[in-house]
Formats: sequence, structure tokens, C-alpha cells
Amino acid sequence: MTATTTSAPAPLSIWDAARAADARRPRSVQTQLGASDTICARRAGYILAGAERTNPGDKRAAILGTYIHQGLLEDARREYGWLVERTVTDATLRGHVDVVQLDAATAARLPKRHRPVRPADVVTVEDVKTKSSRVWDRVVRYGPTAAEMRQVLLYADLLRTVGFADMPGQRYLHRLGPVDVQRIRFRFVCRDTGEEHVQEFAFDEWLATEARWWVDRVLEADSPEELRRDHEGPGLSVICDNCPFVQACWAGAAPGRPAQTILVHDDEDRARALADYVRAHERFREAKRVKELARAMLDDSPEGNYGENHLGWSGGNDKEETDVAAMVEEFENADLTVPMVPDTDAMVAILRRAGMVVPRRKAAGQKTARTIKVTRARTRS
Repeated sequence: MTATTTSAPAPLSIWDAARAADARRPRSVQTQLGASDTICARRAGYILAGAERTNPGDKRAAILGTYIHQGLLEDARREYGWLVERTVTDATLRGHVDVVQLDAATAARLPKRHRPVRPADVVTVEDVKTKSSRVWDRVVRYGPTAAEMRQVLLYADLLRTVGFADMPGQRYLHRLGPVDVQRIRFRFVCRDTGEEHVQEFAFDEWLATEARWWVDRVLEADSPEELRRDHEGPGLSVICDNCPFVQACWAGAAPGRPAQTILVHDDEDRARALADYVRAHERFREAKRVKELARAMLDDSPEGNYGENHLGWSGGNDKEETDVAAMVEEFENADLTVPMVPDTDAMVAILRRAGMVVPRRKAAGQKTARTIKVTRARTRS
């Protein structure tokens, strides 16, 4: 009688639960244009048109960011009395402001239990952004992107023109009416290290008007296809790769060809693309020349802060190579047949199949490549 073996069902993925919960969040099912949707004009157009969301994308990093975001904001609310995750809206836009810090005069108009532990000097709208270490240095150097700045300006503008939304849980805030926001703040948090970086800007009415103008242009379009794409497309932009409307936005490419081929319609388009390519190549060559010269000049320099940048070094370690003599000894001890002409790759494969450690030794006189690391110098607080 033959025994029947049944394989156990695969364990449930915790990410399936996380994605299902994320899909039910109010932000995920919101049909009104959100301030955070202003990352791309055409994407905003698809949202307003009620287009079908066909691309789920990889939301794991975003979901992790949401968990970190919610935990930090809730703790800040309890400890400092900050106003967190508050809704602002008008006939066009809807948004959820991460943090609003009221000044003393405005806070005094609230019931005592809702007043902050320490009022701000001016009314401040704050947005918390979680970032990976891969882009952290760029964030510290250059601050928020144009889309991130537009988002927070729209939050501030809604507060200045309408105030907090009239809805359960924040009607005491709605009674304040329009709030005189004077400052916007970005608080960046690195998901990998926990490092925090804060940037502040005075509220600029002209920039807020420009942000509103951006939204008005989207509203005036008769169809999403009239609106520009603000990113380079799938394969070249993470934003496009995870956009729910990417298939509709970049439809028409031949199978196996990049989606960006749909941007070329005639020889004039080809000529422009070639000219762009040549100009970019020349800039790259010049930048590469400058980098190589600077790299050579710095080769004997110690680590440290120089001006706005920090110089660090990695690599320069001893290289390893397979120790054939020790490997032959391992073969003999394990009663394995040693090839008459040692085949290093085959012997490595055999040892690994046998569950044995492949002997390694330092390669005489050889080093791994020494690479330069340049990051923004950290200032002492």
C-alpha cells in the first residue's frame, strides 16, 4: 500500500492582511481629489474621471511608512497635544493634515482639554514624510520635491480660506473658522535608521496661488489624456510603476517594447529625442570627467567634514579566493573523489551540495576596490 503524502498549506502572508486593511482605509476609497494626489496632473485627471484602478502596485514600503507615520503622530498627540490627522476640504479638494500646531492666541479659543502643551510661536502646518536610506542624502540636501511642497501649500491654503472641515470629532476646530497659517514644516524620518530631518518655510501666498492654479488646470481638462505626464513612465519612475492608472496612461506600446515608445510619432519626435540624448551624453561625459578628477584628488584625503560635505571611505579590504589545497584536503577527509585536474567551480558546487563550507583565503597582494562616499556634513545641534 502506497502512503499518500499531503503538503501543508502555505502559511498566510501577513502582507495580504496589510493590503486588505490598506484598501479599506478612507484615503484609499476617497473619490474626491486629495491634496496628496497632486503628484501628477494626468493621475489627478484619472481620479476626477473615476477611471478604473487596474494596477495594485507594490505598496509594502508605503504601508510600512503609514504604520510608522501613524505611530509617531499618535505619540506626538498624546505627549504634546498636537492636532494630528485633521481633515480640510472645500468644493474641490480634500486632505488630511498630519500636524497643525496652533499659536497661543488661536489655542486660547479652544476648550482647555484641546489646547497644546506648548503653543507654537505661529500657526504651523507640518507634513511627516518617511524616506528610505537610498534617497536620504538627497532629501537632506534638497528638501521636499515640488509635488510635496504643492501638497502642503494646499493644506495650508485650505486652512487659511476655509478652516477645518465640519465633521464629527473636529467640530470644535471648525468653529475657529479660517486659520492664519504662517509657516509650513516638513519632518522627514528615515525608515531604515530613524534619523529625523526638519525643514521649515514661511507660508508664501504666491506659491499657494500657483498650487491652486495647478489644480484648476486639472479641473478644466475635458479628459485625463489632455493633461501632461509629470513622470518618466514605467520602468523609469517608481511613481509610475506603482500608479493605479499606469496601463491606461501608457497604453499602446508594442509587446516587449518600452512604454515610452508611444511618445514618438514621427521623425521630428525622433530628432528631438536624439538631440536630447546627445546633449545628455555630453553633460554626462563632462560630469564624469569632473568626478574622476575630484576622485583622484581626494584619494589621499582622510575622512571628515569639508565644507558642506562629509568625506568617507569604504572598501580597501583584502580580497578572498578559493583555497584549492585546503579544498583537496576537505575532499579527502570526506572520501570524495578529487578531480585529476582540479575544477574549482565544480569542486565548489560539490562541497555546497554536501553542506560543507568552501575554504577561502586572502588573495595575495589584492584588495577590493576602494570607493568614495560623499554625504552632507552633519552639523552639531
